[in-house]
Amino acid sequence: MSFVNGLRCRECGREYPKAPAAGCEDCFGPLEIDYDYEAIARTLSREVIASRAKNMWRYHELLPLDGEPVIGQASGGTPLVRADRLGRELGVETLYIKNDSVNSPTLSFKDRVTAIAINKAIEFKLEAVGCASTGNLANSVAANAAAAGLPAYVLIPENLEKSKITATQIYGARVITVRGNYDQVNRLCSEIADRYPWGLVNVNLRPFYGEGSKTFGYEIAEQLGWAAPDAVVVPMAGGSLITKIHKGLKEFERLGFIKSEVRTRVFGAQAAGCNPIVDAVKRGSCEIQPVKPATIAKSLAIGNPADGYNAASVIAASGGWAEDVTDEEIIAGIRLLAETEGIFTETAGGVTVAVTKKLIKQGRIKPDDLTVIAITGNGLKTLEAVELALPSAIEPRIADFERTVAKAATN
Repeated sequence: MSFVNGLRCRECGREYPKAPAAGCEDCFGPLEIDYDYEAIARTLSREVIASRAKNMWRYHELLPLDGEPVIGQASGGTPLVRADRLGRELGVETLYIKNDSVNSPTLSFKDRVTAIAINKAIEFKLEAVGCASTGNLANSVAANAAAAGLPAYVLIPENLEKSKITATQIYGARVITVRGNYDQVNRLCSEIADRYPWGLVNVNLRPFYGEGSKTFGYEIAEQLGWAAPDAVVVPMAGGSLITKIHKGLKEFERLGFIKSEVRTRVFGAQAAGCNPIVDAVKRGSCEIQPVKPATIAKSLAIGNPADGYNAASVIAASGGWAEDVTDEEIIAGIRLLAETEGIFTETAGGVTVAVTKKLIKQGRIKPDDLTVIAITGNGLKTLEAVELALPSAIEPRIADFERTVAKAATN
């Protein structure tokens, strides 16, 4: 049973039927799903959710499918890890990692959004699917399209990490590299969506696709014992994830699943080489000034973010803040998380860890704040970013072993 009334423009309020749509025809504003929350409240409860399988579909009344999912049944349900060692390093007492680096099937939070988008493409009987991507979305669209038996056309900037290109091609997707950055790739995808009966997941399926990110927020609240954190730090590329985490927490409050008012402060994290949302927040504005990306965090390298205005608005309204970090700080963040908690994250996670460190030093996150760091992708995707010296070989003798260990202890 679907609880979706249709689509509604976030800016002017114009209503649209459930159908592929890139944006409002009147004001070009983004479209949101219009849910029947009263009907959902009569159907869904904490007890019902807790009785279901531990994946993103335990919240299916709050997701925009008309029927049961065909693909993506294993997506979501990722761990919320208590991170005491990292917390001591950063100076915060209660720290958690929401670890989507182990999400199914392609080890990033994008598996949540593509699970929605590909299922909607099936419901809309579209002939093929595709996307513009900086890496993780490409992997996920290709994998879920293969599971659905749909052709996939994935367009990427030509400078994407080789590992992410391989992890897209392996599923049989048609990968097309474009001379230009993500924003140029995205404009091309908008033209494709206008011409072909395809579902471009972050173009004409975007209103549905983005709803998958709400489950990241739902899971945080449920895993904290039906409570909202004081602070959550989220990496920002297009800006949708941070807005949807906040939306998910507020929906749980609206339905009475979180008994107290949600006062979570949301903090955005970007690389210094691509920081248009951070720049807007620091200017005290929600207006985005596009930039040309230049960072090792290629999964966040979107210079003109589609949801940038809304992300900056949500950050300000929640009492949060946004920060950026250098490529060197990103690498240090990756290593710090790995060495303290045994979690290997990609460059976007390095951004989030490094920004969290900066926010705590600034006093914006207090030592007693219950804080959640969003880790959205796996380090195996961006091995090129972390170049470590290979260990030297020794002879198979105990003396050589002891000499090597002693030398390492003095370094």
